[in-house]
Amino acid sequence: MAASRSGAQRGTAGMLPLLGALLLVGQALGQEVKAENVTVVEGGEAEINCKLHQYDGSIVVIQNPSRQTLFFNGTRALKDERFQLVEFNQKHVKIILSNVKLDDEGGYFCQLYAEDTHHQIATLTVLVPPENPAVEVKEQAVEGGEVELTCIAHRTRPAATLRWYRDRRELKGISSKQENGKTFSITNTVRFPVDRKDNSGIVTCEATHPALRGQKKQTQYVLDVQYAPTVKIIPSQAVLREGDNLGLTCSVTGNPRPMEIQWSRMNDSMPERAEVYGELLSIPSLSMMDNGTYVCEVANKHGRASDQYVLVVYDFNYTFVPPPVHHSDPGAIIEAQSSVPYAIIGGILAILVFLVICVLIVMIWCSVRQKGSYLTHEASGLDEHGEAREAFLNGGENHKRKEEFFI
Repeated sequence: MAASRSGAQRGTAGMLPLLGALLLVGQALGQEVKAENVTVVEGGEAEINCKLHQYDGSIVVIQNPSRQTLFFNGTRALKDERFQLVEFNQKHVKIILSNVKLDDEGGYFCQLYAEDTHHQIATLTVLVPPENPAVEVKEQAVEGGEVELTCIAHRTRPAATLRWYRDRRELKGISSKQENGKTFSITNTVRFPVDRKDNSGIVTCEATHPALRGQKKQTQYVLDVQYAPTVKIIPSQAVLREGDNLGLTCSVTGNPRPMEIQWSRMNDSMPERAEVYGELLSIPSLSMMDNGTYVCEVANKHGRASDQYVLVVYDFNYTFVPPPVHHSDPGAIIEAQSSVPYAIIGGILAILVFLVICVLIVMIWCSVRQKGSYLTHEASGLDEHGEAREAFLNGGENHKRKEEFFI
């Protein structure tokens, strides 16, 4: 029993140092530090927070991703004025980093030096949003061909998303990504056919990115489609008499627009009184000697075009009588436009009625002729019957004639 009691005492004495050590460790473990991750847009302001638990005045050190000490127990250690210690107490350490750069990205160490060292890392993520995307065209667009447009976001982090839109509909393009150190360059290329009606049309490149928070960066591109010219001569008035002034306007379209407009008179020279002001040809005090065909001709690098105007100058006493048009009657124009179909229908009906009358006449004529032929045969039959009766009464030779008749 004595030996047993002595062993128990030795065991209790051996556990005392171990319990003391565990108590000290428990006290040390009671102090904790926690850090919070933060995301910020380049050029913005980041807030780095370290939360302390059961802080007893131990040393607190804040280090940057390069393990350079920023603050030592509230005292600045690195001469970078962008870092400002705005709060340091038993529960919280707050540092403000202004004008954040991409190189500031990484883990910031919150370290608590007690009997054991405790640290937590606050990860700083820097976003680089895209600027308004740039649009590049491969070559000049020409009517009947295709246009190739490339939208470019030169510097983003993470990679931006680019899309093309035209008339509120998305155009499917081909995207590519190139890494430039910590940032990315994104492109989206689209191709589609073009015509002259597409000239001055608008195509939009749109960039989306997490840093934009639902907003979008857009760049609009105005299509420049080149095409051959067209031309139309427009006279100042319809009927011209001797002494009137003539003005002809050469209305021109084309891309590029023709720079030179040429006026001429077919198979003759221009009247001496004629004056040309670009697209306008003016001939004052007309005479019948001015009659002829006037031509306007233009050209650009994609083709040529021309139009003609036949000038007829009437005698001064000529009176032009326009067809009667009752402008007060809204149905007059419709009636005039419909007169030709009604005339055709009336003519067809007249022909049909004439054909029906002809058929009736032919049928009546055939019926009458057939009835007359029947009466003639009937009378001929009666004559033959009378002769037979006379032969029978006379007998002899007549009888012979009778038999021959009946046979």
